[in-house]
Amino acid sequence: MPLRVILADDHQIVRQGIRTLVERQGIEVVAEASDGLTLIEQVRQHLPDLAIVDVSMPGLNGIDATRQMLAAVPTMGVVLLTMHDEELHVSAALRAGVRGYVLKTQAADELMDAIRTVSMGGTYLSPKVSRMVVSAYVSGSDTAADPLTARERVVLQLIAEGRTTKDIAATLNLTVKTAESYRARLMEKLDIHDTAGLVRYAIRRGVITP
Repeated sequence: MPLRVILADDHQIVRQGIRTLVERQGIEVVAEASDGLTLIEQVRQHLPDLAIVDVSMPGLNGIDATRQMLAAVPTMGVVLLTMHDEELHVSAALRAGVRGYVLKTQAADELMDAIRTVSMGGTYLSPKVSRMVVSAYVSGSDTAADPLTARERVVLQLIAEGRTTKDIAATLNLTVKTAESYRARLMEKLDIHDTAGLVRYAIRRGVITP
């Protein structure tokens, strides 16, 4: 039975390239997504073996999407395929449960190695990422955990993307009053009292890419 995967990247040409690559290796692509919220829906519908996900996606970034995917399907593997090689993103990804972290600057063979390794229960990091993880561990410089809940991070990302409270409510199937309460709770918890401050925080934490 072939490995069943979902592809998530907000660039269609990237998804097409990955699809061609993996299908040549006998892997079945069961769905594609261009944003994080759609990705979660597709995972719940198809229950894939593995997801290949970009970090920077609208609606819900790949790291926060990983948390929700693994909550829904704990046995699936997640490989992040991304341009981001910053310690902040790598540390957050590993905390979220990502078991493959591949840089888009690397050769296609590396992605296939990651897919094979993760599908067998292992962990695969691009060499540059692996060196960074070891260095952070040795120096004790691991990034502090984010204080926000999963839902609060989703709301933060939507605010940082410029969505109105009404848009956020519609996107997350909330009442406008509930969406407003999430915004107020974010500001209180982070001690940030304007939207610009929330945007700056989201960028610093890697929730969105400037």
